[in-house]
Amino acid sequence: MAIRKISMPKASASKSSSKPPAAHKSNTDNKFELLTSDDFEFLSNALRTLNKGFQNLPEFKNPVPGSERLADVLTATAERLRDNYPYFHPLYAGQMLKPPHPVAQLAYSLAMTINPNNHALDGGRATSAMEKEAVAELAAMFGWTNFLGHLCGGGTMANLEALWVAGQSAPGKAILASSQSHYTHERISKVLQLPFETIACDARGRIDLKLLEKRLKRDGVGTVAVTMGTTATGSVDPLHEILALRKKYNFRIHADAAYGGYFTLLENLEPDAQRAFAVMGEADSIAVDPHKHGLQPYGCGCILFEDPGAGRWYKHNSPYTYFTSTDLHLGEISLECSRPGAAAAALWATQKLLPLTKHGEFAQGLAKSREAARALYKRLQTDNRFITPFAPQLDILIFALRSESVSATSTLSRRIFEAAAKRDLHLALADLPLQLFQNLPPDMKRDRDTIICLRSVLMKPTHFEWVAQIWERILESVADVQNAKTGISRRIK
Repeated sequence: MAIRKISMPKASASKSSSKPPAAHKSNTDNKFELLTSDDFEFLSNALRTLNKGFQNLPEFKNPVPGSERLADVLTATAERLRDNYPYFHPLYAGQMLKPPHPVAQLAYSLAMTINPNNHALDGGRATSAMEKEAVAELAAMFGWTNFLGHLCGGGTMANLEALWVAGQSAPGKAILASSQSHYTHERISKVLQLPFETIACDARGRIDLKLLEKRLKRDGVGTVAVTMGTTATGSVDPLHEILALRKKYNFRIHADAAYGGYFTLLENLEPDAQRAFAVMGEADSIAVDPHKHGLQPYGCGCILFEDPGAGRWYKHNSPYTYFTSTDLHLGEISLECSRPGAAAAALWATQKLLPLTKHGEFAQGLAKSREAARALYKRLQTDNRFITPFAPQLDILIFALRSESVSATSTLSRRIFEAAAKRDLHLALADLPLQLFQNLPPDMKRDRDTIICLRSVLMKPTHFEWVAQIWERILESVADVQNAKTGISRRIK
């Protein structure tokens, strides 16, 4: 995994004047750069190589409208973009946002000079081939060599295609998913006019197997969407046990691994999660998002089908699009039409640099994210002021501060979230059912059905080295909130 020197930005979206962490003083003279001068030199050299491929063409004039104002507008764009949270920095530990690898950024930029379209081979000949190779490498993570798959705009589109094929394969039958599955499953089912039902979760945010089997016994189920890493808590549905139910009740399994798919490369997961990921290849379809853990720019999702015969549902006629080549056009196996070939080039380049192998550089970086979540969880456990409902299965954890009531804890979570942002630590909030917090103090008043808690997504490898600083800022944010008389202190110890 490429490592870059990172120091605290002089100013972030929160305008904090906090000093850099003591543990990273050696880096304080190094300003963080999203792309370095070396990166631009690499891009310049690559552009020269690309241009050589078109030297036989006759010269032509290509006037660029507004070129004299380009620099001013680009600078204004950069100024506007500064109004963002520092998603690239390890102190951003809120939502599922991970910076793309420099090779992905550069390869995307390189491809964008041509602007290929991976719908038909006429529009993206080279990038279509790159997409097929990159997708095959993704499928190989799950043990698939004979499959159907392609890139798409993201997890929503990947899940749409999976449920669309499910509906074509089992018309009118219901889609089941856990109550903690992504909300798009229900919305997509409405778009497809398929019956959709949620199955309640167990105390660790996973689909309840007993309730699932109870529903399966009533028949009429076409597909169970199994979440391999829920958005809120990173919980992994027990796919290995759901596969046993499939033998009894005969339904399709779609693995929504938009977030968790790459964790199949790891061997440091807890046993249940490890067993679930080990059998991912037995699902009928898999959604995975390279723009989450795959180090890609948005949007880059992927849908995979175990049975290449799923392509029969995509068949259509387009006499003006596909007649120039007998090779497979990606638009023939995709619901989307125009798609950026640059996304395929970026993914292809990233996987050439960092192959998707167990124990490789890519997997080691992912393992660090997992270890960061475990390390922060251990610190939370040792402080009895915090409620930590269960250990993280991936790299997401939830926690809250103990108080006299659920509503008071929910209020404190919001205040800690705001205080942390003033210290340049950006967390997230989640409003979750009380059943996930089985270890609430007996005397804590249950005056709400849900509890607002803090949520941390430690998905960057750099989070591992920054756990101590994240923890310190959490503690100081708690002190800020509890110090009602003097207000919030901005001092970093």
